Amino acid sequence: MTPSPIATASALVALSAAWPAAAAPLATDYDELEPLEAHARTSVAIVDRLRNHHLLKSKPLDDEASSAVFDKYLRFLDPKRMHFFASDVAALEEKYRHALDDALRHGDLQPAFDIFNRFRRRQLERVEHEVELLQRGVEQFDFTREESLRLDREEAAWPAHRAAAENLWRLALKGRVLGGKLADESLEEAARVLDKRVRNSLRRIRQTRSEDVFQTFINAYAQTYDRHTAYFSPRDSADFNINMSLSLEGIGAALDIDDEYTVVERLIKGGPADLGGELQARDRIVAVSQSANEPFVDVVGWRIDEVVQLIRGPKGSPVLLRVVAADAQETDARVVEIVRDVVKLEEQAASRNVLELERDGRSHRVGVVTVPTFYIDFKAQREGDPDYTSTTRDVARLIGELKRDGMDGLIVDLRGNGGGSLQEAVELAGLFVDAGPVVQVSAPRRRPDIYRDTDKTSAWQGPLAVMVNGQSASASEIFAGAIQDYGLGVVVGSRTFGKGTVQTLVPLRRGELKLTERHFYRVSGVGTERRGVEPDISFPIPEARPHEFAAEPSGAIDTPYATVPAIAFEMADRISPLLPTLRARHAERIRHDAEFTYLQARKTRIERLRQRTEVSLHEEARRAEREADDDWLLETENARLLARGEEPVATIDELDERREAEAFDEPAPEDDALLIETANIVVDLIGLSGPLTARAAPAGERRAAAGVPL
Repeated sequence: MTPSPIATASALVALSAAWPAAAAPLATDYDELEPLEAHARTSVAIVDRLRNHHLLKSKPLDDEASSAVFDKYLRFLDPKRMHFFASDVAALEEKYRHALDDALRHGDLQPAFDIFNRFRRRQLERVEHEVELLQRGVEQFDFTREESLRLDREEAAWPAHRAAAENLWRLALKGRVLGGKLADESLEEAARVLDKRVRNSLRRIRQTRSEDVFQTFINAYAQTYDRHTAYFSPRDSADFNINMSLSLEGIGAALDIDDEYTVVERLIKGGPADLGGELQARDRIVAVSQSANEPFVDVVGWRIDEVVQLIRGPKGSPVLLRVVAADAQETDARVVEIVRDVVKLEEQAASRNVLELERDGRSHRVGVVTVPTFYIDFKAQREGDPDYTSTTRDVARLIGELKRDGMDGLIVDLRGNGGGSLQEAVELAGLFVDAGPVVQVSAPRRRPDIYRDTDKTSAWQGPLAVMVNGQSASASEIFAGAIQDYGLGVVVGSRTFGKGTVQTLVPLRRGELKLTERHFYRVSGVGTERRGVEPDISFPIPEARPHEFAAEPSGAIDTPYATVPAIAFEMADRISPLLPTLRARHAERIRHDAEFTYLQARKTRIERLRQRTEVSLHEEARRAEREADDDWLLETENARLLARGEEPVATIDELDERREAEAFDEPAPEDDALLIETANIVVDLIGLSGPLTARAAPAGERRAAAGVPL
């Protein structure tokens, strides 16, 4: 018999008797969540928008669509198939697999909440089981048994019954204990760490709101269209607009969660908190008040987004924070009053550096402009603010400063830049294109619109390199693709993410919908969806995740290697005649380069580790595996240290200590091997570049020159 949510919660209270009273959950905290009235209206509006304005607006909302939504929703809720039982899935399938289309059409969110509440019940049962296991003591785990934990369970069978699920939960907990043992934790310390994790897990379950459920379900529906269409809740919408404009109204502090406390991670330079000097990094915020005449609201145990909502506010208004220093008791709290103001997120804006390289007895100054995202303050622009923030304005200013400093060549660093404003991508490309088309944007059954640069001027015409990697996406791919197609600069790094669609933000009464309406294509006619931009010169970059995962279609748009007719443009063709020499010189430079050898070793190692499908829970086997991993790491890191003229380390602990010490230092551009090699390629360009005549480029000729795969 399946326990009710209330019964499960009561059991948790009983099992948590050893915990402090404040940590024990209340049965009433686990009443089943229900949709809000506003959710019905919002869901109907989203369905209408998707069916009438999405790129795939002809996609029917039928039983097949319902089945796809059902599968994606379960994947969103339980990606590792650790909570739902097979019987749960069977019962939910019978009731809802082919009913969600009608529910969506009529704004009926009850099926989504029924599915979620079943999932939440299983989450609570897992916590209950973990509490039971911890109360028995972690010494119960037998690490001489031949057991293993499957790493990738996305396609695994659902647990057949509760006993099978409890075995999965036990193995996961056992794996955490073994991880602690391998890190030389005592069993007591391992138990303490696990106790904290279980508390945090329970708190996250308690903090789930109806809005979270609604957003998850609606995005499961939206992403059956494509992976980039998404619903933003009102809070997510505010955060998105902050990231686009690089400004907010608040106190200027980045916050984090540590156990139940909201902690000041850092102060934003020049913000009210930084200028006031009273709030410090690592302070714990325990209560918030909006004025001296209002009571404080205790925020211990709150979700961080809810604390942020209390602290943010209009420019000129006060906020009072009751804070406790990192090393103080809660009884030693102090009150800090801060007047909110406009905070500029300068650390997320474009920035510049200069690298000086000696070559053949001559010093070369290579400018580096790092662009973290394609941002613009649309609101300030619409209001006619002459100083509105934009990527292109910032980069143009930085290039001007670098030119005044005697720059010989330029690097535009787009590594990790996930995109942003299409307008800014076009305008930034226009800083390098004299005049002409930059990108084609196409809707179904319509000729592509051509976005052009028309000012007939450029900010830089000298040697240029663009750095990209697997996280460079969207607007980054538009910019890099235009530079490559025109032959204005050399693109280096690894294949980009592969996002070739354009989204529009649609305001709703509640939140916003990021809606995919069009594809974009390079001027050469090549699409980037799932294909990305291939660099002219490839670097061995140990990507954080496999590019294949990033490129997998997660919705109905599946257009790998799509093309449209190329359009006429006047190419500079500064690069293709030089590429064979550039590649040969690059290959010769890195042949015995310790940093590139190190990067290639890490890349190969990461790819090999990704092939592991399970991890052993047998202590001796894991220790042997770990020792082999440690030996490889020590050998690889010491080879790198010796090549840099630094002392090698004797143990992994010593290596970790050195890394921790270096983590507090701002990494210098001179320590970035990929950046230095890119600068060397730019210096090669400086020596090889001659006056090349611009010419009109037919499509086939241009594609061959750019090395773009057909």
